[in-house]
Amino acid sequence: MNQDMVMRARVMLLSTNMRVVRGVQGLWIYRTLTPVEPEVYGSKLAYVLVEASASPLVRDLPERRRALLDEAVAVATALSPANPFRDKVLAKALAARRREAEGRSAS
Repeated sequence: MNQDMVMRARVMLLSTNMRVVRGVQGLWIYRTLTPVEPEVYGSKLAYVLVEASASPLVRDLPERRRALLDEAVAVATALSPANPFRDKVLAKALAARRREAEGRSAS
C-alpha cells in the first residue's frame, strides 16, 4: 500500500466533520484505509458501498450495483465476529443484495 495515499486518505478523513464520509470521496477514503486497518474502516466501507449501490449514478448500471453490493458483503464478512458493527453492516449488505436480485428476477 502506498503510504502517501494512506496519509492523504487520513488527512481527508480528519478534515471532514462527519461520522461517515459518503459518496465518491468516502469510497476512496475507506477503500484506501480498509486494507491498512480493516477492523476500523471495514464497516464504514461496507456501509458506504451499500449507499453507493442505491445512487442515481448507477441506477441504469445493474452490473455496477451488483459489484458494489458484492464488495460490501465481502468486506463485512471479512470483519471479525467480535467487531461490534459486523452483524449490522453484513445484514444491511445482504438485504440490499437480496433486493437487487429480486429486482432482477422481476424484470
